[in-house]
Amino acid sequence: MEQPFQYFDINRLKGLFPGEFIAGIDNDFFIADFRYDRTLKMFRYPCRFDGYMVIFCLKGNFCLDINLKEFEVSENSLVINIPGNIIRVSDIKKDGLSNFRFLMIAVSKEFIQSTRIDFNKLFNESMSVLEDPCIKLKGDSLRICGKYLDLATDLLTSDLPSKKESTASMLSSILYLLGSIWSKNLSSAKESTTANSTRSKMVLDHFLRLVTEYHSTERNVAFYASKLGLTPKYLSKFIKNVSGRSAPEWIDAFVILEAKNLLKYSDTSIKQIVYKLNFSNQSVFYKFFKSHTGMTPSEYRES
Repeated sequence: MEQPFQYFDINRLKGLFPGEFIAGIDNDFFIADFRYDRTLKMFRYPCRFDGYMVIFCLKGNFCLDINLKEFEVSENSLVINIPGNIIRVSDIKKDGLSNFRFLMIAVSKEFIQSTRIDFNKLFNESMSVLEDPCIKLKGDSLRICGKYLDLATDLLTSDLPSKKESTASMLSSILYLLGSIWSKNLSSAKESTTANSTRSKMVLDHFLRLVTEYHSTERNVAFYASKLGLTPKYLSKFIKNVSGRSAPEWIDAFVILEAKNLLKYSDTSIKQIVYKLNFSNQSVFYKFFKSHTGMTPSEYRES
């Protein structure tokens, strides 16, 4: 199935932030050091990165939307973003602007595969069950992660031979470390979470994964209810009770994100966007977009 949402690869990220780029390997791996609010301009609009991304906040704090769920990222917090997620920086706290800084490690899917690590086994279960995918590092976790970051930077900026192979081996070690940190947080989360609330979150997460995959062509609640083995009426009520937002509202929100991304990051004509997002005509799309954003698609593209 065609996924019209625009993806960013590592080369495009490096091109957008040349001043923050530290070092990297081809289109597989790079580390960047972000110190200024202006560097987040791109992330203020919804986008997807076609790879794995680790964000480590050193100073300041900001809010990050991942698949329309907002998480606060503060000092010594770590976030792992996996391919396919829709991400956006929704807010930077005013008191954090002067000292704002975070490190980003971006890794291609192919480079992860070369490490022969089962990333899904290490992280997906934890990330689907944990209430907040952003965790706060402290103690040994903070100290050891800091050393890994320093070592990665030293290795990538060196002229040593077999740098790519060395980085791949080090990345395997880092992933095992982060996996153990996530597992520890998962255990704590399970102890304080009832079976009912765990099931509720699993159903919500499954629904949101389906919406992430199909929202460009399917906006009928009945389609998602069928996929989940539920009635449309029950699903709508359930999603509203669990998330505070109805199923149609979630679907519409993803469609708006899709439209915004295409308008900002592609040369796709509005007529083509109407077709990609399965609207019957431009008039219907214009009305839908303006009712949710207060702007026409043309006004948003030029903003």
